[in-house]
Amino acid sequence: MSFLISPAYAEGAAGMDPGMFNMLFLVGFALIFYFFLWRPQSKRAKEHKALINGLAKGDEVITAGGIIGKVTRLTDAYVVLEVSNGVELKFQKAHVAAELPKGTIKDI
Repeated sequence: MSFLISPAYAEGAAGMDPGMFNMLFLVGFALIFYFFLWRPQSKRAKEHKALINGLAKGDEVITAGGIIGKVTRLTDAYVVLEVSNGVELKFQKAHVAAELPKGTIKDI
């Protein structure tokens, strides 16, 4: 019976080891995760921390809720904004989204 079935012999070297392919896949995924998610987020966090630490009286800012005002007082955790003549609102410093160019607010 063995004369009807020819033996199978391996030709050349085997392909890439599946374990090595999985390792390369994981390393590639980690690099994509680092460059597209983690690095930009940490950069934005550093910029926001510098913005908050650099706040001074008289700066014009916009909050995360969209309220525009001029900084009148600062404490360690809070900032008081004058949003209109005689109207002041107290916010946590973390909710200041951006600093506006000087002269943006003309009515205050």
